[in-house]
Amino acid sequence: MMASLSVQTLFVLLVFVTASYCMIEEASAVEGQREFDYFALSLQWPGTYCRHTRHCCSKNACCRGANAPTEFTIHGLWPDYNDGTWPACCTQSDFNEKEISTLHDALEKYWPSLSCGSPSSCRGTKGSFWAHEMKDMIFICFSTDENKTPFVILNEKHGTCSSPVVHDEYSYFSTTLNVYFKYNVTKVLNEAGYVPSNSEKYPLGGIVSAIENAFHATPQLVCSKGDLEELRLCFYKDFKPRDCVIQNDMYTSKSSCPKYVSLPAYVSLGLDGAGTEVSWVPDNEGDEAL
Repeated sequence: MMASLSVQTLFVLLVFVTASYCMIEEASAVEGQREFDYFALSLQWPGTYCRHTRHCCSKNACCRGANAPTEFTIHGLWPDYNDGTWPACCTQSDFNEKEISTLHDALEKYWPSLSCGSPSSCRGTKGSFWAHEMKDMIFICFSTDENKTPFVILNEKHGTCSSPVVHDEYSYFSTTLNVYFKYNVTKVLNEAGYVPSNSEKYPLGGIVSAIENAFHATPQLVCSKGDLEELRLCFYKDFKPRDCVIQNDMYTSKSSCPKYVSLPAYVSLGLDGAGTEVSWVPDNEGDEAL
């Protein structure tokens, strides 16, 4: 009886200590970084990203040939501040991919990695592209496994700062996918006549106007050598569209995008070795994560 009581007492103490640790960590995070002001949904254009690919690996969607992405894909859903800064690594959280196993196919298609490099985690270690995006979400202190044994789930970057809107790993990724589907940038631009092309250049203002007319909010654009690289939509915490906040220029850094930009079509990387510098490497080597 005494032995059994001791075990129970130790178990209760363990749960209490763990709960206290979680509350301290959460309070510390809130004190160190205030609550974010808005969300930015960052979308990347594969035609631009993939043309810079020099190394291929199994996780690099640019290397899928006919199955490579040909529409805007998700880079991340980022909590931001109105002053142009952002919170990051709000908790000491570890990414648990099992939590989003039912979303895996959708993430591979609409939220793929476009490089072979491994982004850094909050603790300086390397992790998956999805783990990197989790670094700004939120962390949950308690959950249970199949045997109802308490354990601490510690998540990671863009997920761990999205409280109180997003509450766990699954809701971060599922919410991001839902917002991505609802505000279909690829469809809007195609219907406005802005289609992938390796010869045409489009007026930057026209692209911005197409998004504004569809979603009633001003986006942010990022370019690389005259090619549209990223397009970001901004949202209030209830996920209603709002203007993106950019100092000096509402929708783009003047040094980033020219008045006319390209929307490059995806070009096969020619992995047959004929006149190409692209080579296969093990995962986590080669191109730096973008």
